[in-house]
Amino acid sequence: MSARMVLLGPPGAGKGTQAERICAALNIPAISTGDIFRSNVAGGTELGLKAKEYMDKGEYVPDSVTNAMVADRISQPDCVEGFLLDGYPRTEAQVHELDRMLEERGLGLDAVVEITADSDVVVERLLNRAQEQGRADDTEPVIRRRLEVYAEQTEPLAAMYRERDLLLQVDGIGEINDVTERIMSVLRDALNAH
Repeated sequence: MSARMVLLGPPGAGKGTQAERICAALNIPAISTGDIFRSNVAGGTELGLKAKEYMDKGEYVPDSVTNAMVADRISQPDCVEGFLLDGYPRTEAQVHELDRMLEERGLGLDAVVEITADSDVVVERLLNRAQEQGRADDTEPVIRRRLEVYAEQTEPLAAMYRERDLLLQVDGIGEINDVTERIMSVLRDALNAH
């Protein structure tokens, strides 16, 4: 089953875990912008060197570089049958750029899955993870601010995809296997409807 999709969800909602499971089930690559940056930097590509200049200064990598990296990644042979994007798009401008990249190939997105999670549960999860991994910077105020920023940046994207009938919201609270089953159930319905 081919699927071109975007995965949205707040920090601590279990996106990484679910992305792996979705991709294994659908036999498509998971594409995280963080991984793309790291592989381009490690590979010393022209885009990687540009991204590294910004990253070394602690600045955001500009959309022009990020978009070019994503366009390059989704044009790879392993993406012919689909892909799952995690961490992209993050802005309305990137949504339009992704549309353009796909339209150039005569393609479109099949689904946008948003893993939802109650803020208090996510804060508790992230505080536990911070303790386990020794992340002193993950304090409750910092985590709550990250959730606010996520909501501010992502709500407009979710609304855009909702208008296009692409948004599938799935409760990310519960046992990992239960969440995976909820996601796969709504995905199967959506992909079969296309």
